[in-house]
Amino acid sequence: MRTGLLKRGTKISAPGGLEDCPPLPIHRFTVSKYHRMIESGVLGENDPVELLEGWIVPKMPHNPAHDTTMSFVNNALDVVLPVDWMLRIQCAVTTADSEPEPDVAVVRGPAQRYLRAHPRPRDIGLVVKVAESSLLIDRNVKAHLYARARLPVYWIVNLLESKVEVYTQPKGGRSPAYLQRRDYGKQESIPVILDGRKVGQVAARDLLP
Repeated sequence: MRTGLLKRGTKISAPGGLEDCPPLPIHRFTVSKYHRMIESGVLGENDPVELLEGWIVPKMPHNPAHDTTMSFVNNALDVVLPVDWMLRIQCAVTTADSEPEPDVAVVRGPAQRYLRAHPRPRDIGLVVKVAESSLLIDRNVKAHLYARARLPVYWIVNLLESKVEVYTQPKGGRSPAYLQRRDYGKQESIPVILDGRKVGQVAARDLLP
């Protein structure tokens, strides 16, 4: 990963199809530098930003439908999770060069293991994003990031098209992507897969408004 200041006028394609950066001096941050900014108070816990592949980017604001749908997802998954897994809501996860904050993440318990560090890819079974205005970012930038970290399952609860998109079979390397996508309509049930094993299922209608 490139770090450091770049000369004025340098054009860089940001990850997963983000627009080119402006022709100004810019800086890409490592996870450790991002943490130091938080610890020193440069960034506060209420600042609406997250680290995506070295870039500090703003998070999308939430509307009532988004937040209510998050509650639907939380309630539906909580019923089927084994005792050794737990839910984290809008909490950070850490990859090699990013610290996104998925709407819901299913991670290994107990909660005490995350007192000193956020969940890493080995801890994560499923990440979920509720998407409306952020749909293109979630399908491209976030999917690119999660596939590169080899997070095994990624759901997008697509409010615009009333369906749930399930991404599996992550491929890392130079062109990270999920090799498998399956869309579920309101009349279908979605298997909940953790560690390659089906632990239950949830009805898509229980996740969608």
